[in-house]
Amino acid sequence: MKDYRVDTYDEAVNVIKELGFLPLANLITAYPSLDSITAKENWYTGSQLDPWLWRAQFPVDGTAAYGKFVKKKSVLIASEFLPMFRAILGSPLPVSDRYQDGVISKEALQLYTLIHENEGIDTRVLRIQAGMKEKEKKKAFDHALLELQSSMDIVVSGTKEKTYEAGEKNGWSSTSFETMNHWAKNHDIDNSFVSKDDAKMMLRDHFAAFCSPESIKAIQKLFGF
Repeated sequence: MKDYRVDTYDEAVNVIKELGFLPLANLITAYPSLDSITAKENWYTGSQLDPWLWRAQFPVDGTAAYGKFVKKKSVLIASEFLPMFRAILGSPLPVSDRYQDGVISKEALQLYTLIHENEGIDTRVLRIQAGMKEKEKKKAFDHALLELQSSMDIVVSGTKEKTYEAGEKNGWSSTSFETMNHWAKNHDIDNSFVSKDDAKMMLRDHFAAFCSPESIKAIQKLFGF
């Protein structure tokens, strides 16, 4: 695998499109991550060269779906590869049906319904609307969000700044979410489900073209092909 190095947002976009899958931090042996291909000194600077800001811009412009889709880790999936990854990680069944089947929690169904009704909702607002603002309910709230991201039912749609009433920035920005179906439709991205076997074959061939045997082994274990 070649040695990737990026300094600008546009360069990062090109790498994501080429790789198809890019974790934010180390996830796969001998495989790039956003933090490994960018300069450490640019992170959390708030400048145009800050990869921490880029990670929220990729889904905004439709370059990649962003969320904790794999092993509770934040990853970027290039739009072109979305159908294959959804076939492996997601489910074609509606969330309500999966709840009836006992596959997902009541809290996950509740959050999905609220996100579906308020596409692009701020995480802080979502927690309040779900009636889970209390400290003791935070764990259940976070777990439900992870459930929905792991099944690729929701995607990070960007970040929203916390501001005072006067409009001045107040503290850290928070994440906002929308349903994967809404995000894909908004960006004219193919969101159809291919068969799981076809998806595994296509991704296996894709990664085999540029990954080392070491990283291929890790990828096969991660995605089960």
